[in-house]
Amino acid sequence: MYAAASGDFFDFESTWRAVQPEDIVTLIYTSGTTGNPKGVEMTHANLLFEGYAIDEVLGIRFGDRVTSFLPSAHIADRMTGLYLQEMFGTQVTAVADARTIAAALPDVRPTVWGAVPRVWEKLKAGIEFTVARETDEMKRQALAWAMSVAGKRANALLAGESMSDQLVAEWAKADELVLSKLRERLGFGELRWALSGAAPIPKETLAFFAGIGIPIAEIWGMSELSCVATASHPRDGRLGTVGKLLPGLQGKIAEDGEYLVRGPLVMKGYRKEPAKTAEAIDSDGWLHTGDVFDIDSDGYLRVVDRKKELIINAAGKNMSPANIENTILAACPMVGVMMAIGDGRTYNTALLVFDADSLGPYAAQRGLDASPAALAADPEVIARIAAGVAEGNAKLSRVEQIKRFRILPTLWEPGGDEITLTMKLKRRRIAAKYSAEIEELYASELRPQVYEPAAVPSTQPA
Repeated sequence: MYAAASGDFFDFESTWRAVQPEDIVTLIYTSGTTGNPKGVEMTHANLLFEGYAIDEVLGIRFGDRVTSFLPSAHIADRMTGLYLQEMFGTQVTAVADARTIAAALPDVRPTVWGAVPRVWEKLKAGIEFTVARETDEMKRQALAWAMSVAGKRANALLAGESMSDQLVAEWAKADELVLSKLRERLGFGELRWALSGAAPIPKETLAFFAGIGIPIAEIWGMSELSCVATASHPRDGRLGTVGKLLPGLQGKIAEDGEYLVRGPLVMKGYRKEPAKTAEAIDSDGWLHTGDVFDIDSDGYLRVVDRKKELIINAAGKNMSPANIENTILAACPMVGVMMAIGDGRTYNTALLVFDADSLGPYAAQRGLDASPAALAADPEVIARIAAGVAEGNAKLSRVEQIKRFRILPTLWEPGGDEITLTMKLKRRRIAAKYSAEIEELYASELRPQVYEPAAVPSTQPA
């Protein structure tokens, strides 16, 4: 435009031909959970390889319908909402407020869709609420029957068992009569595949959605790897894993468990930070991801946690805070964010923060003050959350369980002191800001505003 306005000739043909595959196309800044954000330099080659690798594993078609609802600072939204559209001609619907995504889905009717675990958890809670509140007796009975059949399918998946011929036939009938209509109502009637990423998702949640006919593939990636680096199609997925490394990449596990990746998805470097680039990418081209992984004999990968975020308790036991947090959050729909604490301690505790979207409806139904401070002191709310923590604890080993918790009378906003724009915990800052509250969790006697879970027996070994 400037060239045209000034009368200069702009040679578009020679300009685009001068662009090289290794030229930088964009910067994605890291979340800054452990320090200042770093600018990840992505090249045209990075993004093209990413798009075609995803297509090879999952399959992307011209006209596929997707939504853009995550922050644009998130590489996942940049990839699905922009680059895949440019490469494959997908149809993108922007949802300005992520809190309204569930309401938007029936209008969009996505054919491919992905979300973070917390969004899947909210959709699950919404489905359960809808089933429980159905007023028409015949519809309620039909939903209850279909959901019980879906539950049997979910239980078979969790147990690693094949469905019996009887269950296959029963599920097909439930799908034809009820579950297919439920998916249509949700907006997933034409969904070909679904993804979950950015954090661990409980197996029970994956099994629940598979039970109602929405199999979800868990994926893993990072900005330094141009977005997704591991995936499997939902039909080939293995519950509790993030799939296999995308074709064309190499991976290996270092002696300390850290996963290293080499190949066309590795970033060019951190913008104007050669020392940090050299720390991340070694002389042999391996990107040190900072994530600890397990791998099975078939090449399926399981994320343990961030190497720098593992909890090592006073007895030397290594634990994944993300696994603990996501297990508890799955049982506590009123809680939006939590941080597990236990490094160097004799037991684990947690700080809990309300889910902003849940406060208003809950308070309105009961005629309560909807402020976080008021609800954090409400006996019924405390009891519900204590029961949820206990329910989550029952799915954790004894050493992982949360022994005490406190509900903070505030909300944590994306981009604030506690969480990043991409909803990652700033653990060091939280530990410093709430040091007094954390110390009270470990007092010899139970302090005011410090609570213990309701008594529920564990189903897991110590």
